[in-house]
Formats: sequence, structure tokens, C-alpha cells
Amino acid sequence: MGTTQTSNLPLDPDSTAALAATGLEYALVDPDGEGFEPFLRSVSRGFLGEEPSADEVESARTALRSRRMTGVFDRAGAVPTAPVATVDSWASELTVSPGRTLPLWSISAVTVAPTHRRRGIATAMLTGELRTAAAAGYALAGLTVTEATIYGRWGFSPAAWASHVTVDTRRAQWTGPAAPGRLDFVPRDSLPERLAAVHERMRVRRPGAVPGWEGRWRGIAGLTPDAPDAKKVRAVAYRDREGVERGILVYTIAEREEYTAHELQVRVLFADGDEALAALWRFALEHDLVGRVTAELQPAVPPVQWMISDRRAVRATLTDHHWLRVLDVPGALASRAYAGPLDLVLGVDDPLGFADGAWRVRIDAEGEAAVERVDAEPDVRMPVGSLASLLLGGVRATELAVAGLVQGEETHLAAIDGAFAPAAAPLLDIWY
Repeated sequence: MGTTQTSNLPLDPDSTAALAATGLEYALVDPDGEGFEPFLRSVSRGFLGEEPSADEVESARTALRSRRMTGVFDRAGAVPTAPVATVDSWASELTVSPGRTLPLWSISAVTVAPTHRRRGIATAMLTGELRTAAAAGYALAGLTVTEATIYGRWGFSPAAWASHVTVDTRRAQWTGPAAPGRLDFVPRDSLPERLAAVHERMRVRRPGAVPGWEGRWRGIAGLTPDAPDAKKVRAVAYRDREGVERGILVYTIAEREEYTAHELQVRVLFADGDEALAALWRFALEHDLVGRVTAELQPAVPPVQWMISDRRAVRATLTDHHWLRVLDVPGALASRAYAGPLDLVLGVDDPLGFADGAWRVRIDAEGEAAVERVDAEPDVRMPVGSLASLLLGGVRATELAVAGLVQGEETHLAAIDGAFAPAAAPLLDIWY
């Protein structure tokens, strides 16, 4: 079980030494100190953002105060207080199967300045994060990525996918259920609390999900300083017949040249149950003067396509979204419930050593797993990234085998597919 006090953990000595050998300093950044503002400016630059205003700095300071922020500094540079590379991390948890969660070492804000590339900085930072997480007792690390070609070298691999959905509302006559509750517009300043309440109920039932946080909800609501389009943000809430708030839709409308065909852009659509999901999608699709609805971070097969007359009015572009890294094989595999029994030996190849070895996986008839290291020839062999992709059941071993990312007899691969089949398709519905 991982600790929640990540900000107090010491710097990894191996990464400290590796960076020092190249003339760089590895240091923790105090969120309440003078170093926070240059850290935030370096992060913004790394993601091609604007220079943060003083109000944005203070807002971010509040939102990120509990995180473990680390910078790499070139003290011989023109601005020695500004890090040339950044990363932050914090204690979170991952839903691994409905009703079950596992502590997760979450990683974000990974940047390296273009002036300091190809000096081993990213490797030092990421391996330092992984060693620190493993030493603190975390079985998994996770992140969301802007580029898909970077993180595989450190053993991360996609475990949950999401789709960007576009709906042509002029072809999307509603055929779905009529929800019996009611919709109401709600004020923006109430959204952080509302979003948190609905999302917390949802995320413990969906593999791949993680908790949100106040800063994330304030950003979605357009309540952060200098937030773009803040005045355009609107929201509706759905309440069931008992008066319980079951869903929230936050959106903006972008004007298009054709006045009756504007674009409704979904910022989030959180629904605690099918009734709320139908009500909120129907509201979006039938909104006056809207010709297109767009929404990101939707399920790989979006349910809305089954609620309209012409399914081809829905276009879903699939992308990998939640990347995981296994640090402790028994801890990761024993955390979830499984769909069926299994008894075989997995061979995991991990160049960083965390998960390397042969592991006997026994899953009983109740779907509970026991995992132990063994000295035996593996039935199935795979790199550590493939194990991360298989963990939540979002990809099949037989699919990875086609790409050469899993090796084993067909009967063994089919047995893994049967046991690892998820109760719900993995989905991460926020960025972190």
C-alpha cells in the first residue's frame, strides 16, 4: 500500500548523481516558496502555453500544493532559478475493476527544455519517479501523454482508450429513452462541488478511472484566472425522480458561419447511470441552433450512437489515453477481480528490473488472484508494457500476440483473454 505523503519523500540518489555528473541539479520545489513561479513558467513553456499571470500562479499554487514537484536546474544558465526540466507526482488511486481500487503513483507536467535535450534528463526524471514510487510501496504508476512515442521506453503502455466524438445533429434524430427526471441550468460557481460529487460515484465503477481534484473541476467550470471562454461556459444538471443529482453537462457553444448550425462543445458529460446519460445527450443533440456536438474522452464505443436514428451521424476517433507502468507484479495483478479461473506462469521482461521474472498467476473460481515469483519456465512471455496493457482488460493477449508483444501457445493466450475480460471497458474521463 503506497503512502499518501509523496511530497516528503527524498530525491532518488541515482538520478541525483546521474544529473550531477552532467552539471545539472536535481531538486524538489517548494509550492510555497519563490521557486514555484519559475517552475510553473517552465511547465507552461514546455506545453506551449502562455506565460501565466500573477493570479494564475497563485491559483496553481493552491491547486498543486500537495504535489511532489521536482525540477532539474542548470545553475550556469542565464536564469538559474528556472528549471530546464520538470515533473510532478502525487498519490492517487486507480479503479482496477468495479468497486476495487489500487494506489497509483500519478505523474504529470513532464517537460524538458529544447535547449537541454539528449542529455539523459528525461530518463533520470522518469526512472527517479519509478524508483521512488516502488520504494514507497506503489504497485503502479500512471500518466496521460501528449506524445505516444515517448513513455514506452520506461515501461509505460496504454491500458485505457478514449474517443473524440463528433455528432452531426441534423442526422441524429433521437430514438433513445425518455428520461423521467428533470434538467436545470446550474451556476458555474457551483460546478466544482457538483462535478466532484457525481464523478466520485462514477469513477469507482469504471476500470481505468482516477479521482478528480478541485483544480481540475475549477478549470472545467472556467473558474480559474484568465480561463479562455469562461463567460461562454454553461452547465445543466439532471435530477432523477427522487431529486438526486445524477449527471452534469458542462459545455460551450462556438459560433459558426451558418447561424442555425453552431457547435456545442462538451467540456464534460458525467452521468451516474443510464437515465442521466440519455437525458444529457438528448439535451446536447436537440439544443437550438446547433448543427454539431463534439465531446472528448468518451467511451471507445460511445453509447450515444445507439440512441439516434442514424448511427453514422456519430464519428468516434479512438486514441490511447491512460498509460500505466507495473512496478509490483503481485500487487498489481492481485488487486482486481477476474472473469474466470487461470493457472499459468507469466514471464515478464523489465529492463528496469521492477517487474522482471517469472510469476505464477492462480485465479480461483471466484475471480481472486494469487501471484508469486517462481523459478519455472514461463507459459507466456511478454515485456512489462504488455502486462500494463493487459491489466485492466482493455486489450486482449491474442491481439498483442499478433504484434509480437506477447508470446505463448494459443490455448494459454485464450485463457488469459477469458480471465482478464473486464466487467466494463476501461475508460479515463479526465486528463491528469
